Amino acid sequence: MPTILIVEDEAAIADTVLYALRSEGMQAEHAWLGQAALQRLREGGIDVVVLDVGLPDINGFEVCRQLRGFSQVPVMFLTARNDEVDRVLGLELGADDYLAKPFSPRELVARVRARLRRSQLDAAATEVEPGWLPRGRFAIDVHGHRIRHGGLLLDLTRYEYMLMEALLQRPGAILSRAQLMDRGWDADADSSDRTVDTHIKTLRAKLRAAGVQPDPIRTHRGLGYAIEI
Repeated sequence: MPTILIVEDEAAIADTVLYALRSEGMQAEHAWLGQAALQRLREGGIDVVVLDVGLPDINGFEVCRQLRGFSQVPVMFLTARNDEVDRVLGLELGADDYLAKPFSPRELVARVRARLRRSQLDAAATEVEPGWLPRGRFAIDVHGHRIRHGGLLLDLTRYEYMLMEALLQRPGAILSRAQLMDRGWDADADSSDRTVDTHIKTLRAKLRAAGVQPDPIRTHRGLGYAIEI
């Protein structure tokens, strides 16, 4: 049974979320403060974190930043702060999803289930042969810098490989252009974030040519890109 940690300082909202999750057969725990949440997360056993931004001690962005130093547990922000700059900041800090208040408990549960499914696919994935890691329809040879689809090796440039590999490592998560450039470009490279768009375009063309249908790469306007596997 999956365990969800709710980090929320408003009792009414926390109770609503706890009830919605437990009604769907999940275990749900509650932390009032960011520091308490980090301590609980260090103990392990949490499958998804539903995290408020406006906490009394440290804000949710800082909780997420510290969390990513020791764990890749999926994080969903649940907050009244719905400005684009806040969404982008949350995603760049490593969050997997962002749900604005007021919210639908049913939608929240659906999003949590989607996160759990993706995590279970990754956890269940074992090497299909030495060096290859399955990612849905794809497989990655991290050491050999190769990606294949349905047994067919994709003919990718260095930058196309790095973009594809970054997206496949976190399927469904929206990665900003800055995050993708951090993975694929040298620190001193003379490139703008629009360079990512150009390489995404050529990557999509190669995926189509290789028979990858429908297009697995999703564009999230103002936020970045995600991949569905």
